[in-house]
Amino acid sequence: MLKIVALILSMFALQALADTRVNVVGLFSNKAVVIINGGAPRTLSAGQTVDGVKLVSADSGSATFMVEGKRQVLKMGQAASIAASAGPANNDPVSLYADSAGHFLGNLSINGVALKYLVDTGATTVALNSGDAKFAKIDYEKGEKAWSSTANGLVSVYRVTLNTLKIGTITLNNVEASVIEGGSPPVVLLGMSALNRLDMKRDNSIMTLTKKY
Repeated sequence: MLKIVALILSMFALQALADTRVNVVGLFSNKAVVIINGGAPRTLSAGQTVDGVKLVSADSGSATFMVEGKRQVLKMGQAASIAASAGPANNDPVSLYADSAGHFLGNLSINGVALKYLVDTGATTVALNSGDAKFAKIDYEKGEKAWSSTANGLVSVYRVTLNTLKIGTITLNNVEASVIEGGSPPVVLLGMSALNRLDMKRDNSIMTLTKKY
């Protein structure tokens, strides 16, 4: 699990996002080209959800989105930042796009705190470093303690339960996780304790997640 740390660090700098920012850079009939949280431009079709941003409708004049449970209408060139909220969850699928190395990265929230994540089917549980755990107000030192051998020696690992983990429109409660003392992994590893509760379908560079239960 820790072997991919160096690779992740080279892909992007760790940054927590407090809200979701949407910028409209193209408008068409039932389609919109958007930039989400400063990423690469993406084309959304009506009804499609990407990183928690759902395109409801679009024409040459404006596009209507649902972001963090809030309705937002934007015209060409307009941008909006929508603060995360604890609105009702639904079962809309979430689409992820692979980067050039084939990794699926995105933004999630743990206990309402926004963090970056990497899909890792090789990780038994969701895993995060102790700094991110403190940022998400997880009292991990009360969890079950174990030890893990790394290139830097033995590190403390705490087994905890996350109250709420949210990926776009999908909300999972009571998710098993491991908190690793120190700065590794530099992003949250979305492991099987969460992925087992999702239906994962991959079509080339697109992965679609749908909540099973």
